[in-house]
Amino acid sequence: MAAARLAGTFVITPPRSSSSLFRRSLVARHLHSQSFSPVPIERNSLPQLHRKPIANVHRHHRTPQRLHSTKNMSAQADHPALLIPGPIEFDDAVLQSMSHYSESHVGAPFVNTFGETLGMLRKLFQTTDAASQPFVLSGSGTLGWDQVAANLTEPGDEVLVLHTGYFADSFADCFEAYGVKATQLKAPIGDRPQLDEIEKALKEKDYKLITVTHTDTSTGVLSEIESLSKLVHKVSPNTLVVVDGVCSVGCEEIRFDDWSIDCVLTATQKAIGAPAGLSIVMASGRAIERFQSRKTPPAAYFASWKNWLPIMKNYEAKKPSYFATPSPQLIHALHTALTQILSRPLSERFQLHREASDKVKKAVTELGLKQLASKRENQANGMTAIYLPEGMAPPDVLPSLLKKGVIFAGGLHKEIATKYIRFGHMGVSITDPNRDDVDRALKALKDGLAEVGYKAPN
Repeated sequence: MAAARLAGTFVITPPRSSSSLFRRSLVARHLHSQSFSPVPIERNSLPQLHRKPIANVHRHHRTPQRLHSTKNMSAQADHPALLIPGPIEFDDAVLQSMSHYSESHVGAPFVNTFGETLGMLRKLFQTTDAASQPFVLSGSGTLGWDQVAANLTEPGDEVLVLHTGYFADSFADCFEAYGVKATQLKAPIGDRPQLDEIEKALKEKDYKLITVTHTDTSTGVLSEIESLSKLVHKVSPNTLVVVDGVCSVGCEEIRFDDWSIDCVLTATQKAIGAPAGLSIVMASGRAIERFQSRKTPPAAYFASWKNWLPIMKNYEAKKPSYFATPSPQLIHALHTALTQILSRPLSERFQLHREASDKVKKAVTELGLKQLASKRENQANGMTAIYLPEGMAPPDVLPSLLKKGVIFAGGLHKEIATKYIRFGHMGVSITDPNRDDVDRALKALKDGLAEVGYKAPN
């Protein structure tokens, strides 16, 4: 509980060149409305209360010599580095965009911003198919489960849920709430269902859809999507392929069109790098057709695509529309985060996460520690779930890490929650070359374990 309370207080980040890009794009978007007088948010207009002298913040950066004056420094208050599997650290420009003045959710400036955001999501998911459809709703990643269950299944349907941890159990529970029977195909902790097992299951029953958690946040297990999708399309072509990408979108490659995925759900607060509060879904044309041909109306109101599909189409076409009020400030934050992500090739972003992951996992092994995902092909690139030494529990280690300026998460898998901790390494902590979050975290872990009596192998 103490760790949960602390999780909301958290690292100084250097400014990115994208902050000026953000200001320029903000002006450009608002110029779409002739009746609007653009007022860009300038860093220098922010309150000076939390600005720190360079001497107080250089420990957070690899190259402090780049910071020449206080006006170029982060506006965030000093805080421990939040290195859990989400929420993650945020870039200054993303947080600044949250301070956007109030505006009409059906006015041209905001509609333009929302439309651009939906278009950028297509690039993030790597889809150019006009039949695919992005949805952005106010809510957490969990709302994505409801969207899938309410719109792509009907009462009495059968679905196959591939189980790699806690979140498969929860997705299955969501289906059951809608009168859908969820069959789970489980693997041992730290592993994932194998293709031959999946093929056997698909041949035994007619499943409306199959779900897979790309990265299960409870175990750090990464599932292989491309080969799975090929198998499903070959063995059970009418089965929709649904990916829970809450902890993977933005740090693991997802090629929506090339891999013939039907639906990916995610949220803003993990590798995308924006504050929590938006549920994001990308649906294929085939998924939309399945929704439109259903025999019964969706057993939901807010999550119903009957209500949201025309709204999303209108927003993307830059046309004002209304069903329920979106969060303009969160949409601005998402727009800024996506602008930053897409400012470089996605391949570079994914490579940076792979390199950081390799570094973390090498250091963990050198400490004599084991991961829940013992096989390299099962290990996520955005997080690492680490078994603690025998007889040690998260409360023995996490407070020491906090004192050293980093925050890890405790275990989540109900069977082994007291035996491991979770280290999130994604987003700005990885992509910003001026940050040394990972290095400090690894040193804190080594020193923290030593302080409680653990002796690492020589």
